[in-house]
Amino acid sequence: MSARTSFLLRRLTLTVPTLLAMSVFVFLLIRLVPGDPVRTMLGFRATPENVATVRAQLHLDESLPAQYFAWLTGLFSGDLGQDYISGVSVSTLIGQRLPVTGELVLLAMLFGVVVGVPLGVLASRGHRWTRRFADGFVVAGVSVPDFWLGTLLVLLFTATLGWLPPSGWSPLSDGLWQNLRYMLLPALALGIGEAAYITRTTKSAMLQVLGEPFVQFLRAKGLRDRDIVFRHALRNAALPIVTVVGIQFGVLLGAAIVVETIFGLPGLGRLVVTAITQRNYTVVQGGVLVIATLFIFITLLTDLLYGWLDPRVEESS
Repeated sequence: MSARTSFLLRRLTLTVPTLLAMSVFVFLLIRLVPGDPVRTMLGFRATPENVATVRAQLHLDESLPAQYFAWLTGLFSGDLGQDYISGVSVSTLIGQRLPVTGELVLLAMLFGVVVGVPLGVLASRGHRWTRRFADGFVVAGVSVPDFWLGTLLVLLFTATLGWLPPSGWSPLSDGLWQNLRYMLLPALALGIGEAAYITRTTKSAMLQVLGEPFVQFLRAKGLRDRDIVFRHALRNAALPIVTVVGIQFGVLLGAAIVVETIFGLPGLGRLVVTAITQRNYTVVQGGVLVIATLFIFITLLTDLLYGWLDPRVEESS
C-alpha cells in the first residue's frame, strides 16, 4: 500500500468516531435548552392530555438512549426525521436551505482568497505604504464583528447609495445578477474578516519564505523579483495558506448563522435558529449535524491537500 493511500485511509478512519461523537453531542445539546417542544407546538391547547398524546406520537416519552438509537438508525438510512411543526421531512428542509448557505460561504471565501492572498504577498515585499495598509486592514477585519459590519454595509450601500437591497434572497433561476444583488452584502460582511485572516497568514508565510537561502540564491542567479515571489516563494508558502483557508471554511459555516439572520437569507443557519426558538428537536439535530459534518469533511480535505502539497506530512503520519 502506498504512503498516500495509507494516509488517506487513516484520515477517513478517524472521521468515523468523530462523527459518532458529534451525533451524541448534538442530540444531548438541544435537550439542554429549557422548554418543552410539545407545549410550544400546542400553545393554548397544551392540556395535560394533549401533551401526553403528542409526546407519545413523537416518541418523546421514551428514554433518551431509546430516542438516540432511533434517530441514529434513521441517519444510517438517510432519514433525519420530520419537522415537529410542519410535518415536512427534515432532509427536504435542509436540501432547500443548504444551497443558500453554500453559496454564501463560497462567495465569502472567494472574496477572502482573492483579496487576502495578493494583499498579503504585496505586504511582504517591503513597500511601506502597502505594508501599513495591509496591517490596518488586518486589524479592522479581525476586530469588527460580522453583525456590526453587516449593519455598516447596509447603511452605506442601501441607505446612502441605494445600490443593493438590504435583505431578502433571489434564486439563481431568476438570473445571476438578481441573485448576486441580494448575496453581495452578506458575502462581504462574512468575507472581509476572512480576507483579513488570509492576508495575515500570507504575509507571515511569505516573509518566512523570502528569508530562506534558496531565495537569496535565486536573486544571485539574476531572476526577476516578481518571478521569485510569485513562481517560487508563493508556492512554498502555500501550506499555511491552505490550512487557514480550510479551517476558515468551517468557521464560515458557523458565522453564516448570524449573517443569514441579519440579511433575511433563507439558509440553513436561519433554519436552525428558528428551530431552536421553537424547541424543534429534529430540525436542530439535523441542521447542526449537517453543519458539523461539512466542517469535519472540509477539515479532512484540508489534511489530504496538505499531505499532497507536502509529502513529508504523509511520511511522518
